[in-house]
Amino acid sequence: MSARTNKPHEIVERALELSRADGCVVIADEHSTANLRWAGNALTTNGVTRGRTLTVIATVDGKEGTASGVVSRSAVTADELESLVRAAETAARGAGAAEDAQPLVTGVPQSPDFTDAPAETSSAVFSDFAPALGESFARAHAGGRELYGFANHELVSTYVGTSTGLRLRHDQPSGTLELNAKSPDRTRSAWAGCSTRDFKDVDPAALDAELTRRLAWAERRVELPAGRYETLLPPTAVADLLIYQMWSAGARDAAEGRTVFSKPGGATRIGEKLSGLPLTLRSDPHEPGLETSPFVIAHSSGDDASVFDNGLPLGATEWIAEGELRHLTTTRHSAGLTGLPLAPSIGNLVLEGGTDRTLEEMVANTERGLLLTCLWYIREVDPATLLLTGLTRDGVYLVENGEVTGEVNNFRFNESPVDLLGRTTEAGRTEKTLPREWSDWFTRAAMPPVRVPDFNMSSVSQGV
Repeated sequence: MSARTNKPHEIVERALELSRADGCVVIADEHSTANLRWAGNALTTNGVTRGRTLTVIATVDGKEGTASGVVSRSAVTADELESLVRAAETAARGAGAAEDAQPLVTGVPQSPDFTDAPAETSSAVFSDFAPALGESFARAHAGGRELYGFANHELVSTYVGTSTGLRLRHDQPSGTLELNAKSPDRTRSAWAGCSTRDFKDVDPAALDAELTRRLAWAERRVELPAGRYETLLPPTAVADLLIYQMWSAGARDAAEGRTVFSKPGGATRIGEKLSGLPLTLRSDPHEPGLETSPFVIAHSSGDDASVFDNGLPLGATEWIAEGELRHLTTTRHSAGLTGLPLAPSIGNLVLEGGTDRTLEEMVANTERGLLLTCLWYIREVDPATLLLTGLTRDGVYLVENGEVTGEVNNFRFNESPVDLLGRTTEAGRTEKTLPREWSDWFTRAAMPPVRVPDFNMSSVSQGV
């Protein structure tokens, strides 16, 4: 009998029984996906997938400290389960003492649904969305434009068991929609995207209407040189920048002088004002519509995660509060090294504290500036300042006297999100958004549009 035919919690229990290590953590991830793809106003493919990944973390005590070994495999059969456990133990015995070693977590109550079957998605998740998308295809064809894109829904049930008695389970639904509209000659392109838990809140007609408006804006083309421009960044662009900032906010690296959050002499910038606006950047595993795991799930150790912290409860954390830096990411190990509070990373991000203005209202209040659609190909240039570079994509528009008057060429930008927070003069209404650049890794974000008076468009790009 294959491991996939057994219940996940039984696989976790059996792996723990097989363990001969001093400590053991077993993580079973049950993956279920459904997707649709379309091109030229017609569906091209659709499908569903199922899978399981099993991760075993063995810890071995020694004279120099505790070592850990991590092995992950998919499609493990019952006959292969013991070899997986032994491989993790062998890896631990062959490794040196783990720098991040801590006692495995204890005392967390068992999830009431730990022994239940995993949750699954199916094509039924698109039962309302697909007909509405078909209607959008018909409108697009009649209007002389082409729609391209994809919709993906994933449901991951994660089971965590440890030799210290933890039995935890979390179900994580994640949905993304990306929609492109193109003119028949392919010279004009517009993009819209959204994240969702179940596709019940996705309106293809509204997205298509917005794309139609943007393609109309692009009928007039204006060439602009590189330079600094007053720029309106939509929520998706703000999310892409601040997610990278969060990924770069490890307390240990900051305390050791390697990041934008460092101060000379081993200090960090915690307590420093990063923005003159009362902006708050926070994460909360129970944020409505953006719910994520309420406990640590770590398949490997790194700068912002530790396998020893698996099962550690997570709570709401304010990274920036009313413009002031309050927390940097810590594991139990790095919190001890730096003397900073324990603040593990959390799977969502929210920026709030702006006005109630929509992006459209901010456009109406702009004398002359640029309106972006989204960013892509973001890469780090300098970790000391968190200088990032990247490109604009699928529409940069010129705003004059409160109206969009045409499309301009794309640009390469060079900016630090930390600097941008300090130079932002307006933030609007916070709304759920899809970070386009990072959507393969991070989908749960809510951001406002922001106004930056001098966004650095460092060079002209020829991309569409």
